[in-house]
Amino acid sequence: MAGLACVSVRTLHHYDEIGLVRPSGRTAAGYRAYAPSDVERLREVLGYRRLGFGLREIADLVDDPDTDAVAHLHRLRGLLLEQRDRAAATVAAIDKELEARAMGIRTTSEEQLKVFGAQLYDVIGSAYPATRRTEPRIAAKVWEALGDARTVLNVGAGTGSYEPPDREVTAVEPSAVMRAQRPADAAPCVAAAAESLPFEDRSFDAAMAFSTVHHWRDPIAGLREMRRVAKRVVVFTYDASSTGWLERFWLTRDYLPEFADLLVDWPSLADLTRAIGGRAEPVLIPWDCADGFFEAHWRRPEAYLDEDVRRAVSVWTRVGPEAERRAVSGLRDDLATGRWAERNRDLVAHDAAELGLRLLVA
Repeated sequence: MAGLACVSVRTLHHYDEIGLVRPSGRTAAGYRAYAPSDVERLREVLGYRRLGFGLREIADLVDDPDTDAVAHLHRLRGLLLEQRDRAAATVAAIDKELEARAMGIRTTSEEQLKVFGAQLYDVIGSAYPATRRTEPRIAAKVWEALGDARTVLNVGAGTGSYEPPDREVTAVEPSAVMRAQRPADAAPCVAAAAESLPFEDRSFDAAMAFSTVHHWRDPIAGLREMRRVAKRVVVFTYDASSTGWLERFWLTRDYLPEFADLLVDWPSLADLTRAIGGRAEPVLIPWDCADGFFEAHWRRPEAYLDEDVRRAVSVWTRVGPEAERRAVSGLRDDLATGRWAERNRDLVAHDAAELGLRLLVA
């Protein structure tokens, strides 16, 4: 077992002694014998350990009676993706500094140090105020779905752009950068994660989440938490299980095929709706959408050449700088030569597009 897990025998003995991974049996010679369930638990322990969790934290995680093996895998996957995003953001920052130095520009000490350990939103969050504004037509659908709820919890609230102005709102946002950009008159904001909401059962009339679920460590656990603390749940997200829109959307089809890799193992729309016990409704994107999320500029391709637009969308950080440079370069060339207009001439006839965005309501 030590050889398979690439740990020392002493480590396995220690895990046994502290009750973290106790083998189910012993051989006639007294050696520890690990059953399949023991192996599964050891895998979870090692996964969390290599992500930097302490042994006491790991014990709490693996002993959680409401979390099964599949939930642990989703959680570990989310943590690893977050780690990858953080690394990609740091690489992008280093590349930017290398380019600056190649041109003889020296970065400040603050700029040199702040990239290490940065969360994804700490990297992309500063661009939000300029490009991520409330789209009133989509906001109207969200607020209508809230029904007559008077108290609303906004999970993954960001800068609060979609918070209803006529309700009593409490916001939840884990990123300090995003919290700092909330307006002075915005709803009170709690530093917490979706997967562990610090509220009693049924504390709110409704809970909402807008374009944030894909950033959560464990989307299913977060949605179940929303269902626990609220009588109604409204979630704006996308349908990763229906890949047809990837072919319809020219950006992912012709320039950024790496986006499809971000959807691998993402919970299906059925899984997401099942987590809240609700239904899914398609949300069309108007051609002049005010909110600059990834798909928003489907009829305004020049927008994707703007670095400020891209920096406010996590997709570009997650696919990495090489894919981003290639996509932007290809799009710029096709716009200049007229190839983009030729391939997408039918788009001008549409005022709205169906690109996989969904409103989940329960």
